[in-house]
Amino acid sequence: MKNIFLIGMPSSGKSTLGKRIAKALHYRFVDTDKLIVRNENRSIATIFAQSGEAYFREAECRVLRTIRPGNSLVVSTGGGMPCFHDNMAYINATGVSVFLDVPVDVLVRRMVAHAQEDRPLYSPNDPELLKSLQQRYVSRLPFYSQAHIIVHGETSADDVLRQLGEWL
Repeated sequence: MKNIFLIGMPSSGKSTLGKRIAKALHYRFVDTDKLIVRNENRSIATIFAQSGEAYFREAECRVLRTIRPGNSLVVSTGGGMPCFHDNMAYINATGVSVFLDVPVDVLVRRMVAHAQEDRPLYSPNDPELLKSLQQRYVSRLPFYSQAHIIVHGETSADDVLRQLGEWL
C-alpha cells in the first residue's frame, strides 16, 4: 500500500490527523521529527542551537530517504521538510502527498493554545508570530502546492480519507 505524507505548516494538524488516518487505514504512523530526535539523541531545539538549521535540514533529508515506497505508512513531516534537498520530489515519487492548508491565524491560535518547547523557529510568546508565520507560509507555498491532494481549512480525518480514496 502507498505511503501517505502529510505536509504543511507547524500546527496544521499533521500529527493529530495522521494518527487518526493511520488507525482508520490500519497503517503505521511515523513522525519524522520524532525519528530525527531519536537518531540524533537530542531535541530539535538542541540540534538547531548546537548544529544549526542547515544541519537539521540534512538530518531531515536523511530520515526521509529511509522511508521506502509501499510500507503502508502515514508520515507526518516537519513543516519545512518539503522545501529542502528535493524532498518534495522524493515525497511525491514515493507516496501520496497531502497538504493541510490551514489559515495562518488558525495556526497562531493553535500554537498559542498548545505551546511546544521544540519549535526553534516559532515562539508562541512572539508578538511577531503572525507576521513571521505569514512570511514563512508564503515562502513554502510553492513547495506545498506540489502535493497530490490539497485540503483547505480546518478538516477532519474523515475528510482527508475521502480525498485519499482515489489515490490508494
